[in-house]
Amino acid sequence: MARGPSRDYREGMAGGDDGMDLGPTGASGGWRGMNGAQRRTAILALGGFLMIVGMVMIANAESTISDLRSTGARVPDHLIWSWEWTSMIGWLSLYPALWWTTGRIRPPRFGWTAIVLLFLAGSVAASAWHIGVMVALRHAYYAAVGEGPYRFFGLVGDRIAYEYRKDLVTFSQFVVIACVVRWMIARNADLPAASAPVVPSDSRRLVVSDGGVRRSIPHEQIESVAAAGNYVEVNWAGRTLLHRATLTAVEAELGDTFARVHRGTLVRLGAISHVEVDRSGDFSVTLHSGTVVRGSRRYRSTIDRWQSD
Repeated sequence: MARGPSRDYREGMAGGDDGMDLGPTGASGGWRGMNGAQRRTAILALGGFLMIVGMVMIANAESTISDLRSTGARVPDHLIWSWEWTSMIGWLSLYPALWWTTGRIRPPRFGWTAIVLLFLAGSVAASAWHIGVMVALRHAYYAAVGEGPYRFFGLVGDRIAYEYRKDLVTFSQFVVIACVVRWMIARNADLPAASAPVVPSDSRRLVVSDGGVRRSIPHEQIESVAAAGNYVEVNWAGRTLLHRATLTAVEAELGDTFARVHRGTLVRLGAISHVEVDRSGDFSVTLHSGTVVRGSRRYRSTIDRWQSD
């Protein structure tokens, strides 16, 4: 990875948002929100990723050692290995942020133009972080082993551009693998999650097409629905699914067990734990999951409906 590095994983393109969320995923409820198949997929993906990282690091280090020996350069092997593991740590430290971001910045939530621009901006930020962590660790290691100061500049002509070209390839690999694994995890989300309540087989259901995955969701498992441009975000069993529909159409389909608390938000009345009213007349709705949704005073009638149930 000091040289031509590694890669990483997750959900998203097809939206299941999250199986594994190291930070959330749009469509996922974190590790505890996943079912057994999703967990197995996540574990296998992580194991495969770490194996690839290790193989790349070994191959890079051994190739560099061989190349330097052929030129007559005298660089201790342990320093060459330090170039690899410091680069690896730099990349792995980026993983949580990358995993979180690939779950949220994806079509159709963002247009392709915006995604490309954000990808390029992200590659610059990722490269800057990778270089900063890598150089700091090398300075510390060189000082610890008494090899004198580590010199980042001067080893290659235009060092920053040289590193960014390599980092762009690695960053691209991370993003692609993250999206693929997210999609793999999402495909298994149709299996009942451990956190999902048992519902009658004749329960009314909302059919949601989230990315490449089509789900039939019992109304009793939907917590809230929020407008998102030409889509709505359906909060279901710890996940957030993106569904192409208007909030008005979904409200009509869900029926009177749901009510608006805001112009752009529906909540299931049975999911409400308690309501707090502000002096302004606006209010906060706390759901049984602990999620807090803001409500507008224009929809105070929702509180009356909930209290009367």
